[in-house]
This record gives sequence, C-alpha cells and structure tokens, in this order.
Amino acid sequence: MRQRDSTRRSVIRYVRSELHNQEIASRKPLDEDGIVGVLSKQAQQHRESIEAFRSGNRDDLVAKEEAELAIILEYLPEQMSQEELASLARRAIEEVGATGPQHMGKVMGHLMPQIRGRAEGRSTSAIVSDLLQGMAG
Repeated sequence: MRQRDSTRRSVIRYVRSELHNQEIASRKPLDEDGIVGVLSKQAQQHRESIEAFRSGNRDDLVAKEEAELAIILEYLPEQMSQEELASLARRAIEEVGATGPQHMGKVMGHLMPQIRGRAEGRSTSAIVSDLLQGMAG
C-alpha cells in the first residue's frame, strides 16, 4: 500500500473480503486449505473473465484481469507442470483401479484434493480424460 500500487491494493482488499465472507459462511476460521480454495476460486473467476473479454475484443479489460490474476497467483502454491500433473493422474488411475472413461469421476474425486490450488481443474480433467481414453483404445 505504501508503494501506491492501486491494483495490488484493490486485489488484496477484495481477496481479504472474500476470505472474511467465507469465514462467516463457515462459522469458523479458515485453515490453509480453505484459504487456498478461496484464492483458487478467485483465480478461476479471473481466467473466465479473461476468456470472455478476449472473445468480446476488450483488450483493456483483458490486461486489467491478467494483472489482477498475476497478483492472486503470487499467493497460491507453485503451479504444477503438465508432467507432474500427468504423473499424479496416472497414479490416481492405478489407485482407484480405473479401466476407462467411465471412471473419470472416480479418478478426479481422488486426484483433486491432492492438487488443490496447484493446478487448474480444466487442465487436470483434460489430462485424466486423455489417459483414460488411451486405456479404452
């Protein structure tokens, strides 16, 4: 705040407000997983906004959302690489005994708690789907 970075200040204030609202809703202080969940949700909302603004040719708003997303990502755990994610997905497939695409929900249910805040659900889903499709073929 002393650096007069208005974007950073507004993002931090908004995130703190969301954290407080979540604590009120759950009627208890948030643990680390709860905080990561709120931050992940905020990051996902910014990603969706970026896509929407890009399709609407609103480059000014895209730049604003990207700057805010970068600030939020600083507070999330380091993001996993595609290789790390694929490795965890393979292990999850083995652990739940998945044999094809029909077990997608079972694998995702097992995998998501392990990667919460460290990978996007969409990319995780794509990797798991590809691996399960490969098993079916």
